[in-house]
Amino acid sequence: MSDIMRPRYITFDCYGTLTHFQMTDLAKERFADRIPDAERMARFCTDFAAYRFDEVLGAYQPYDQVVRNALERTCHRWGLAYDDAEGMAFYDAVPTWGPHPDVTEGLARIADKIPLVIYSNASEDQIMANVEKLGVPFAHVFTAERFKVYKPRLAAFEAMIDTLGCAPEELLHVSSSFRYDLFSAAFMGIRDKAFINRGHEPYTPGYGATEVADTHGLATLVGL
Repeated sequence: MSDIMRPRYITFDCYGTLTHFQMTDLAKERFADRIPDAERMARFCTDFAAYRFDEVLGAYQPYDQVVRNALERTCHRWGLAYDDAEGMAFYDAVPTWGPHPDVTEGLARIADKIPLVIYSNASEDQIMANVEKLGVPFAHVFTAERFKVYKPRLAAFEAMIDTLGCAPEELLHVSSSFRYDLFSAAFMGIRDKAFINRGHEPYTPGYGATEVADTHGLATLVGL
């Protein structure tokens, strides 16, 4: 890989990488009275995240079902009553969340020079509310709902690459998650990968991803 990456497209994960994904914060808020101990709450949130990941590994289901099923399974594991209206409240909160502080300025350095693309594990009726808050133009916004497949499944990356009409080597894929994105990107032959360290997942060496602190570091990777 050269010092300066020259991708045809820069493809992004959205939730967590660009949008400040606040599912854990919301869980801490809504379950504070039921799990008052901080250490136990941290384990509850870890379980909730794990079940959300597990829910996207099988056959496609709508994203609201992913969130509701994950919360129901977490509550069952913890011996707590599950309320489906509460599950929907988590889903309904997603389009209200805006970007990490660096995103708009960092991506503005790139957007008019290299086309930006999103593939998000999102629903069609929510994603554009989040994208609009990013404050920069995207050439394409793809969702799991459109292609009926969630990341980290390779079929998600195949659908994105085929629709863009490019080779894996022509992409720079950017994510704050190895589990959802960067392992799969490596398996797909996407040579150029960037890990934005948002603090919710550790860097994993050996998969060819360059670690950057934020989107300003990403602009530097492409010489801007």
